[in-house]
Amino acid sequence: MVDIKAFSIRKITAFGLTYLPFADAATEAVPLSRLLRLSLFQVTVGMALVLMIGTLNRVMIVELGVPAALVGGMLALPLVFAPFRALIGFKSDNFKSALGLRRLPFIFKGTILQFGGFAIMPFALLVLSGFGKAAQAPHWIGQVAAALSFLLVGAGIHTVQTVGLALATDLVEEKDQPKVVGLMYVSLLAGMIVSALAYGALLEHYTPLRLIQVIQGSAVTTVVLNFYAMWKQEARNRVRGNAKRGPDEKFGQAWAKLSERPGIIRLLAVIALGTAGFGMADVLMEPFGGQVLAMTVAQTTRLTIYLAFGNLLGFALASRVLSRGALPLNVAIYGAMIGVPALAFFVVSAHLLSVLVLTLATLAAGFGSGLFGHGTLTATMRSAPREQIGLSLGAWGAVQATAAGVGFAMGGVMRDIVLSRMAVGGSPAEAYTPVFLLEVGLLVLALLLALPMFGRKVAAPEEPKTAQDGFAESNAS
Repeated sequence: MVDIKAFSIRKITAFGLTYLPFADAATEAVPLSRLLRLSLFQVTVGMALVLMIGTLNRVMIVELGVPAALVGGMLALPLVFAPFRALIGFKSDNFKSALGLRRLPFIFKGTILQFGGFAIMPFALLVLSGFGKAAQAPHWIGQVAAALSFLLVGAGIHTVQTVGLALATDLVEEKDQPKVVGLMYVSLLAGMIVSALAYGALLEHYTPLRLIQVIQGSAVTTVVLNFYAMWKQEARNRVRGNAKRGPDEKFGQAWAKLSERPGIIRLLAVIALGTAGFGMADVLMEPFGGQVLAMTVAQTTRLTIYLAFGNLLGFALASRVLSRGALPLNVAIYGAMIGVPALAFFVVSAHLLSVLVLTLATLAAGFGSGLFGHGTLTATMRSAPREQIGLSLGAWGAVQATAAGVGFAMGGVMRDIVLSRMAVGGSPAEAYTPVFLLEVGLLVLALLLALPMFGRKVAAPEEPKTAQDGFAESNAS
């Protein structure tokens, strides 16, 4: 007699290994179920990003009337911690504790920071919305509390994501590390899609009280999923636990060693320009849809789904071509090339007042961003030795997050400046067009910097060259 349960499990596992991007990173020692459980920390990061950059961004600008410059500044506050991602990664590479753990303590601390930010956020929104007795509180208290909540959540995201990705790479062989990190980012995008759908459904009929309930639920979900993701993921190392405290190598020394690798500085510059180019629209995409195209909260929240779905397609395609020998930076260049016309069509959608054009442009921009993100991430990882994985991932994350934060702030400030100088009766689209055009310009600059490295290979110092190694041979050209 056929065991239906066992048969079903085999079929589901076979389906996952065949169609799930990066699922071939699983091994007997580290099965796919364990990798997927660990990837839950990326799901909570994606949930927080959708809530802050998407839903709360639109609600504060449109429903609560908070200036876009102030909202952009709040979204850029995590920028304060972004440069420390490299230091966090370095610390987790060398951390010594009595328990013999080095990654999990950082993930735990980051989770608590995320929860603290979500705990403050509802009270801040009560004051900003003037709901009930909160209307008696000074408005500036709500703004300060909202800024503090964004700051805490952002600090938690940076810590959890940097160290979580480093832990994921610790579990597998060096050749499988890019696949595992890719799987983690697929989980991030899946978390963004699922949470965007959930937030859109829960906020179909928006009220301040309903939004507060959604935030409280997100806080609890973050703690539960992150703790489950950490369970039995890192083995205790008694040698590390009994070792003398403090890193053997200073951060400055480790960074100098990493920055000496050929092409790394140019690569980080490309990451900064490209991320800012793709990211500036994130802070304005939903307000743009609401003010220019008269879309509802639920409709604009779904734009985040299309953006994440495009990212997922980009990551899946990048995984396929990289596994067949494509150079990572080549993939990133193609992603930027797709992003230029995609962002230009944001402007076209305003002139045509077409939700369809905006939706397709958002999908294409997400696709280009996925190619660009995977290509630059893989190139950065392949430029570093195994003992500096945390530092290299931290460097990529620091540059990427800093550029995104600067983009958020610049986008909001530009929109408000143009809006303040518009003639009475002008179209709201006029306030958004310069931002989208600036994004196109940043992507073009990234392409100009990266194109000299197209089709070239790199080998890190003291390591032989291989067909799969990295990006351009030198950043001097």
